[in-house]
Amino acid sequence: MIYEHSSKQACEAQVKSKKANLVRLETTVIADLFIDGPYGAPAQDYKKYDILLLIGLGIGATPFISILRDLLNNTQLMQEMQNEDEPDSENKGNGPGRAYFYWVTREQGSFEWFKSVMDEVAESDHNNVIEMHDYLTSVYEEGDVQSTLMPMVQSLQHAKSGLDIVSGRHFARPNWRKVFSDLASAHKASQIGVFYCGSAKLTQQLWNLSQEFSNDTTTRFDFHKENF
Repeated sequence: MIYEHSSKQACEAQVKSKKANLVRLETTVIADLFIDGPYGAPAQDYKKYDILLLIGLGIGATPFISILRDLLNNTQLMQEMQNEDEPDSENKGNGPGRAYFYWVTREQGSFEWFKSVMDEVAESDHNNVIEMHDYLTSVYEEGDVQSTLMPMVQSLQHAKSGLDIVSGRHFARPNWRKVFSDLASAHKASQIGVFYCGSAKLTQQLWNLSQEFSNDTTTRFDFHKENF
């Protein structure tokens, strides 16, 4: 009987303990959790366009490297299929046929870490489907020894050709209106995907130009942006 009494007390104690825990759970405030997404990068749908215009400011050029590489791989694959006389080897409907890549940066040192990547893309582009333009908006730091004479020489050359004679790159800022105008003339009745990655200050201008040239020409510019 003593054993049974002890067991009964132990069970009652467990029940009371569980009830106390339930009471504590009932009075606990539980926050609502909302999950939204996932969302892909704006440039993930680039394959649906005929032509690509890729614009990166500073480190904003990084996301476009994979696109350029994929475009080159796809072009090489389509060429191999054509050489083998496979029936569905036409490039139409299988991604962009050409890409224009514009990279704008203020720091000359940025070219050092990015140069190897750009060289790799250029060397792999056997069919010349990628046209790359790099712009340096500040050539030398103030007080640099090279800054005494080089800017004057570069300015004279730039006035004639728009290119930096030292490296072959552009300096100063791109003329975006001319860029859009040239593309509209070169690719009439085409769908051009405009992908921009960089600070928000250039977003509105590129969007306006995309709308303007889409309305005034037969070329359609579809603008996408990713700001940081």
